[in-house]
Amino acid sequence: MIRPATPDDKKALMAIADAIGLFTPQELEELGGMLAEYFDGNLGNSPRSESLRDSFWLTYDDNGPVGVAYYALEPYTDGTWNLYFIAVDPDSQGEGRGGKLLHYIEQTLAERGDRMLLVETSGLPKFERTRAFYRKHGYQEEARIREFYKAGDDKIIFRKPLVAPKQ
Repeated sequence: MIRPATPDDKKALMAIADAIGLFTPQELEELGGMLAEYFDGNLGNSPRSESLRDSFWLTYDDNGPVGVAYYALEPYTDGTWNLYFIAVDPDSQGEGRGGKLLHYIEQTLAERGDRMLLVETSGLPKFERTRAFYRKHGYQEEARIREFYKAGDDKIIFRKPLVAPKQ
């Protein structure tokens, strides 16, 4: 079942992020901060707080969280969203859960009338499986910024137009 993430999911979602082995300790700490900020009920009026109102954490729950996704509206755009994070616990991969999470997001946004979903990822070899996942689900490489993250690590941006379901 795909559902909105709750504060009680934070520990399990962080465990999934750690288990996939793609993030540094610093990146995991930043992710934990994003989760804490998202679940904090006192968002205030800062520009960052405004963007949190247009962002969503989802959990793929199969007798407990086994998948997670985070997506947000791109500021100053008309219906463009960015998928910042999607992951499935390694013990639960290969059964279509990641694709179901991705499809759920796409369908939800298309039903709202939003136009496109962007995804950015690293160009490092250890992210090839991630890039193949996006290509498999109809995403096309839109841009590559060479050495964006650090020397030898490109930023690759994938794009998929969203199509509203036929009535």
